[in-house]
Order: sequence, then structure tokens, then C-alpha cells
Amino acid sequence: MNLPDAATGYYIGLMSGTSLDGVDAVLAAFGPDAALPRLAASHYLAYTDELRERLLALNASGADELHRAAMLGNDLARLYGRAVQELLHKAGAQAAQVRAIGNHGQTVRHRPEQGYTLQMGNHALLAELTGIDVVGDFRSRDIAAGGQGAPLVPAFHALLGDSQKKRVVANIGGIANLTRLHPGLPVIGFDSGPGNLLMDAHIRRARDLPYDADGAWAAGGQILPALLEKLLADPYLQKAPPKSVGREEFNLDILDHNLTPDMAAADIQTTLLEFTAVSLADAIRRHCPGSEEIYVCGGGAHNSALLARLSALVHPARVTGSGALGIDPDWMEALAFAWLARQTLLRLPGNLPEVTGARGPRVLGAIYPA
Repeated sequence: MNLPDAATGYYIGLMSGTSLDGVDAVLAAFGPDAALPRLAASHYLAYTDELRERLLALNASGADELHRAAMLGNDLARLYGRAVQELLHKAGAQAAQVRAIGNHGQTVRHRPEQGYTLQMGNHALLAELTGIDVVGDFRSRDIAAGGQGAPLVPAFHALLGDSQKKRVVANIGGIANLTRLHPGLPVIGFDSGPGNLLMDAHIRRARDLPYDADGAWAAGGQILPALLEKLLADPYLQKAPPKSVGREEFNLDILDHNLTPDMAAADIQTTLLEFTAVSLADAIRRHCPGSEEIYVCGGGAHNSALLARLSALVHPARVTGSGALGIDPDWMEALAFAWLARQTLLRLPGNLPEVTGARGPRVLGAIYPA
């Protein structure tokens, strides 16, 4: 493939984030004129409980972790390969029509301050299984240039800016991140703090449910002011961008450290929802002042209780789903990694130094030919 050929056609984006719920797969069609790709097809495959537990176990050092990581990478590649095959079948498309797969991989360690980040997923095996070129390991090049390696999606969000409106894109996955799209100002983006991660972990432990559907459980409880105050005192929330964070910082350990026996489980859930909403709203006020429109994507876009609290906290700014901009909230990140794969093949930068803190724009990713 010569480089001009890579500008148009189909790309596949694969995303599996900190929520550890499964893999999002999209078939993105890039035309010669439109800035944004068209979503041609989408597909989702859930993780099994067994796979999720193995991934969680790799968030900390343990026995035989190199072998366990290698085997997990292989298993993830097979799951990603299945997602690709089912996506193509749904779209009625063939592997030969796809320029490349952009595969984020599953993050198990994110330590940019120590010079590394680690996303599981055997890209070479995925190329072998699908017969499609794979672009992976997007974060490492940015870290090599002194950056955080994350968040990367704000570079894609930048295509959603408006010359008149002061917009923010809020991606609420396991971790929440914000992208400021204000006319006349540089695009900035950063991880604001917890998204769904703590809420999901608590309800899984307390009620054996994967998530709090529509925030219904949280809506029935009461905020615990002392617990909320302790959570909001986390030093990460006060750090200035560029910054990024993962499960190393926000996990059940920080919650358990602040719990007392008299706290009702439902009230804890309510407080965790408030923690996410307040940390997001505070970040918007501090770093995106004057914002008029907040467009939400990620799993948090389906939590009406969370969106109601965020709306109240950022009023008079309008809070709505990213579907209003033509990008389905469920597929924003996967589309971004299809776009990032295209950037790589075109030898164009995929990072924004103002977002990651890198020394300059860099072409991201490593290419694994089929």
C-alpha cells in the first residue's frame, strides 16, 4: 500500500478500556473529504469473569507474571480476532477491504513517571489471525518523547471543535477524561479522575452486578459527606495537566481505606457517583472555564443519574451525549483508534503535545504487517 492509498477506505478500531468489561470494535469508513469517519458497523464482545480476574491480577506484581502476561496477550489477541471476524460478518465486508486495525490493547500498568506503559494484546498474532495489518502500542512513542502516553483520544476529539462554541468532550469510561475545544485556545485534554471504575467495582462486590444500570442504585441512597471529602482530597485531582491516571491510583483499596462499618452500601454507591460528578465538574471549572457545551461519551453517557448531577454542577453549560455531534457515545474511543491507525500509516502525528506533555508531535504506534 502506498501512503496516498491509506487516506481513504476502511479501518477497524478496537478498544478495551479500564472498565474491563469487554472489547468495542468498529468498522470506520474514511472518505476523501469528510474530516470524521463514518461508522459502517460496530460490535461488542464481553470479557468473561475469568479473563477479567486475570487482567486485574496483573495490575500488581505477582508470581510468574511474565508467563501470565504472555498467555493473556495471546488470549486477548484471539478475542480481538473473533471481534474482527464477527464485525466484518455483520458489515458484509472482507478482510482484504480493510487498510489496518488500530488496536489499543488492554492496559494493565500505566507508569509514565517511570517511563513505561503496558497494554496487553499480541498484535503479531492478531495480524496472523485476521490477515489484516495491525497498528498497536500507540502510547510508548509519546512516553519516549517525555509525554504521559495518554490520553490519546483528545487528538480525535479535536475534529469535533466549533469556531463559535466553547465545547468540552467528556469521556466517562473506567477513568474519566476531558478535552477542551474552545475557539482561539489550544486543545488540551487530561484524565480528570475516576469515571465508572469505583462505582462498578463497588456494586460488583456488594451486589454481584457488573454496573449500576442508569445509576438507579446510587439514586436511592444518600451522600456521605465525610467519605466524599476524603475522596476529593486525593492529590491527583489537584495536579495540573498534562496528567493521566489508571487503576494504580483509583481502585477499591483507596475506597476501603476510608470506609467505616456504619456506612450503608447504597450510600457508598451514591457517594461514589457524586465523587465522579464533582471531580469532573471541578476539572471543567478549573481548566475549561466558560464552557458552554459538554458532550459525554463512554459508558457514563448511559448513567442518567450521573449526567443529572454533572448537569446541575456545571449549569448553565449544556450536557448531552456525543451523538449530537454525530458520534455514538458507545463507539467514540474505538473510532479514535481506527483514526490513529490511519494517522500511523500516513506517517502523521497522533498525539497532541499540549495534552500528553510530549516534546512534540510524534507518529504513534508500531505496524505489524499481515
